[in-house]
Amino acid sequence: MLEDRDIIDLYWLRSESAIAETDKKYRQRCIYVARNILNDISDAEECLNDTYMTAWNRMPDERPKFLGAFLFRIIRNHAMNRLRYLVSGKRKSEGVLAFDELEECIADTSDSIEDTTDESELSEALNEFIAGLDYKKRFIFIRRYWYLDTYAQISDLCGEKEENINMMLARTRKSLRKYLNERGFY
Repeated sequence: MLEDRDIIDLYWLRSESAIAETDKKYRQRCIYVARNILNDISDAEECLNDTYMTAWNRMPDERPKFLGAFLFRIIRNHAMNRLRYLVSGKRKSEGVLAFDELEECIADTSDSIEDTTDESELSEALNEFIAGLDYKKRFIFIRRYWYLDTYAQISDLCGEKEENINMMLARTRKSLRKYLNERGFY
């Protein structure tokens, strides 16, 4: 299996083998990210194809340090867009429920172009908050709000009871809300 820098070089050379090598190395993890959001393998596969197309089109402009992170961000965005489309007017999925939990801490800042600065400052504050969490809290927070794992999945991964996961996340959200308030976001 090729190293990331070698796969990126293939993209820059516009070699079609770049997609095949990317698929070999990252397919399972990309599918995992999309499937956790969408809960449907066919939608996840569609997002994977869109991810490869996006990576192909963006790679000449960007040379990511970490190919995996670059791909996971792309597939997550495709999956979230697909989820928004699927749930408009329908029953909420786990991904929407996870974002509903965070809504009390983070207001929507995407209403106007002027909010771009606020959005980047909010992103920086969130990164600082998450970096300040101890390993276990950070792991649980990321699994819930980035990978959109269910409480049961997180419980299985870290050996905690679901009730403990729920309580830990509730306390972490409360700390996040306080942290953001202290920094003047809300």
